[in-house]
Parts: sequence; structure tokens; C-alpha cells
Amino acid sequence: MPTESHHHITYGELLLSVKKFANVLKKHGIKKGDRVTIYMPMVVETCIALLACARIGAIHSVVFGGFSANSVAERISDCESSIVITSDFGVRGGKCIPLKSKIDQAAAMPQCTTVKTVLVFQRNYGLENIEEPCSGQRSSLEWTDGRDFWVHEELKTVDDNCPPEPMNAEDPLFILYTSGSTGKPKGILHTTGGYLTYA
Repeated sequence: MPTESHHHITYGELLLSVKKFANVLKKHGIKKGDRVTIYMPMVVETCIALLACARIGAIHSVVFGGFSANSVAERISDCESSIVITSDFGVRGGKCIPLKSKIDQAAAMPQCTTVKTVLVFQRNYGLENIEEPCSGQRSSLEWTDGRDFWVHEELKTVDDNCPPEPMNAEDPLFILYTSGSTGKPKGILHTTGGYLTYA
């Protein structure tokens, strides 16, 4: 049974979740070569999002959940993501972090013009009775109809059959940005073949 601090998942459950979420991405128009920004806390849903992008050949770019809205906007703009995957909230150091709110701020900045869709994981979905730093904060969440979608609702609209996209060794897999401490963050492109050598 999942608790606030533990969530167990089998390989079979992970594969099913990846295939379903990949179909959610496809439903929102994401295909091989498209870029997706992921702004999530350290939760299993982050892994599901990464693997779902890889399954359909979308290029994911993970942005550290502690970055400011401006830093997120810079990275979204640079890689021209049309879709952002986030969570309503995260918890770090015992404090509630409003991740979705930071995405709203980033998407409103003039340099951030490409975002058409925001997919939002609900923290502790199905476990709402757990007391934690973010309890009771969901009512303050801002929402843009037609752009923002709850992942748990979208998952109900897709099936679980999603064959993997054939990829060449040199096809891009993900973009990881440098910290930008010495200037503009630089996007480092990792290819599919190089990543697979560690699998």
C-alpha cells in the first residue's frame, strides 16, 4: 500500500503506465522529434514521463524543480517545447513548492511563446487523505481551460497499446541544460544510442 513516503511499482505496472501516458502525449499531438519540457519533483511519475517520451521518440528536457519561473521560461524557449509536463505541487525540505504556478508564470513571459499544452500530475492522486505540506492548497490552483489538463483525467481517455517508435542510434533522445551560472544555459543533446549503452 503506497504511503506518503513510499510508492512501490512493478516493471509491469511501470510499462503499462508508460504506454498509457505515451498515448496521452500522442493525443495532444506529440510525435517523434517533438520537444517536451518536464518540470517535476522527484516522484515515480517523472520516470513515467521520461520513458513515455522515449517510447514515442519525443525529445524530453528535464528542468530542475527548484528553478525559478524565469529559468524555466529560458529553457522552454530555447528548446521550443509545445508541451510542458508538471505537477501541481512538490515538496522539498518539508515545504510545499507550487510547480504549476511557476509554469503559469513562465508561460506568461514574452520569451516563452511555444507552450500550447500543460499536462499536470496531481500530487498524491488517490491518496488525498494524507496530511502533508501541500494539503488544502489545491483550491488556490489557477487553471487555463484548453491549455491545462489533469493527467489522471487524460489517462481515462486512452488505451494501453502503444508500440515503441523505431529509433536510429543518432536520433536525439533528450536535452539537458547546463546551470547557466557562467552565462546562458547551454542545451546538451544526448542521442538514443549513447543512452542505450547504459541499459
